[in-house]
Amino acid sequence: MTELRKRMSEAMVLRGFAARTQQSYLACVAGLARHYGRSPERIDTAQIQAYLLHLITERKLAYASVNQAVCALRFFHRAVLKREAADYDIPMAKVPKRLPRVFSREEVGRLLDSARDLRARALLATTYAAGLRVSEVCALRLADVESAPDRMCLKVRQAKGAKERYTLLSPRLLESLRQYWRVCRPRIWLFPIRGGERPIDPKQAQRWFWAARDAAGLGCEGGIHTLRHSFATHLLEAGVDIHTIQRLLGHGHVGTTMRYFHLTRARLTGTASPLELLDTLSNR
Repeated sequence: MTELRKRMSEAMVLRGFAARTQQSYLACVAGLARHYGRSPERIDTAQIQAYLLHLITERKLAYASVNQAVCALRFFHRAVLKREAADYDIPMAKVPKRLPRVFSREEVGRLLDSARDLRARALLATTYAAGLRVSEVCALRLADVESAPDRMCLKVRQAKGAKERYTLLSPRLLESLRQYWRVCRPRIWLFPIRGGERPIDPKQAQRWFWAARDAAGLGCEGGIHTLRHSFATHLLEAGVDIHTIQRLLGHGHVGTTMRYFHLTRARLTGTASPLELLDTLSNR
């Protein structure tokens, strides 16, 4: 695997894959090799299909995880082994479409109040207030907080697809970050590990979210990405237009942002059912 791993890593770097995507793709190919006990270049299409079925039926992986394995193996064959797509035809599994969970404003407040300490509270508040992915909030630097009165924004460097963008920096969040800085004194990374030489790991940020969620009594569903869903939904409920929300979230297509229309309580509660219109017919 050593030479193949190097070639695959270089191919992903050349194409600008995010670091987490590189790690996930390499893990998928390594998992295939371990399953059969041989180099992945010696595993044929039928064996790969059997392996994917094994992931679904025996390991009970989510379809999203299986689809990621499919993407990784397709990339490995096309970019590393230089095989034609026709020689490697694995259908993508259909992922059941579920609406993401969204916190109410009151629930977000309870979550932040239940954070384990000032650092965890500042990270969770930043995730919600700016609508960030967990990888994006962990990669923030002090220099990314642009607090000049004519700027007031956060620069997002480690965005999905290697695209940088700017998002909101509210005065309330800025004050929270200043309070956090006065106590914790981060130097380069906004949320570093102990010692300050590297940013905090996304898994640790996820654990802080779970601890706050459980302490606030908000159930056991959803991860830290729920704060990003809540950010978008609450902006839409407040009347912010969909294209502005798209830019703040860093979505490449507005269709991705449109799903938040399904989550807005204001639009549901403000719309009358056609059953109510039957009364108008009886009065004629």
